[in-house]
Amino acid sequence: MGLSLRLRLGRPEIGRYADRFGLPQATTGTAGVTVTFLGVASLLIQDGTTAVLTDGFFSRPSLPRVALGRIAPDEARIDATLARAGIERVAVVAPVHTHFDHAMDSAVVAQRTGARLLGGTSVAQIGRGGGLPDERIGVVVPGEAVTVGGFRLTWVEGEHCPPDRYPGAITAPVVPPTRTDAYRCGEAWSILVEHASGRTALVQGSAGFRPGALAGRHADVAYLGIGQLGVQDTGYIEQYWAETVGAVGAREVVLIHWDDFFRPLDRPLRALPYLGDDLDATMAVLTRLADRQGVGLHFPTVWRPEDPWALLPD
Repeated sequence: MGLSLRLRLGRPEIGRYADRFGLPQATTGTAGVTVTFLGVASLLIQDGTTAVLTDGFFSRPSLPRVALGRIAPDEARIDATLARAGIERVAVVAPVHTHFDHAMDSAVVAQRTGARLLGGTSVAQIGRGGGLPDERIGVVVPGEAVTVGGFRLTWVEGEHCPPDRYPGAITAPVVPPTRTDAYRCGEAWSILVEHASGRTALVQGSAGFRPGALAGRHADVAYLGIGQLGVQDTGYIEQYWAETVGAVGAREVVLIHWDDFFRPLDRPLRALPYLGDDLDATMAVLTRLADRQGVGLHFPTVWRPEDPWALLPD
């Protein structure tokens, strides 16, 4: 399967799944927690008082630059994204791991928004290289909750989806511009989000898992990363679902990290090409699992504040 995938040209047509882009939109004045998808695994989670942002990756450099050149945050693209999304102040920026397509922009976004940059030791090195002061950088303790306004955030260490092209920890400050492989994976996190309102979510940025890591945890909604899931065999995909969605008992699943992150965010999102992933193969398995278990399966709409908890029974 892997060889045939690499030789296949083109990309899946995201329009095949148009009926899954229908999460309830949060309107002005909506009470409670809302989530805005901003590409890859960047999620703006806010309650009207406090905002938390995972990743904050908005530069989205082209594939040739990533493959052959040196990369750096694109401050014009970052500023344009923050303005369009209405982001002014953020309490925490939380990268799910430290590959470039998650964490490259995190220090700049934290600088712009007054946020603290929280994560593992590799995230801290990106913060230092990006010029954040030490008091704005925090290394979390796995499994221990951090309270931010009405939110409780818990980082649970897991695994990156195979293959991890840039494995290992970042052990020195990353000062851009730099080669892509400077952004090594570091710790791969599952982030549990609990709100004082009772709303709960799992943010699973990478389609990897550590067996049993999420046992005993709970989240009603799972934001499920599916990048590279389509190159795995059916057994892997089924176990990934069981170790994430099944482990936390999620009733609604929102799929993230499916979009082509070499394409600017101001252009319509499209799926990753078959050379790197197969969204159709992923959806064939996930649709079967979701239907069997009575779990809602959705795609988020970029830029739009949404309320997936509105789909849950009272």
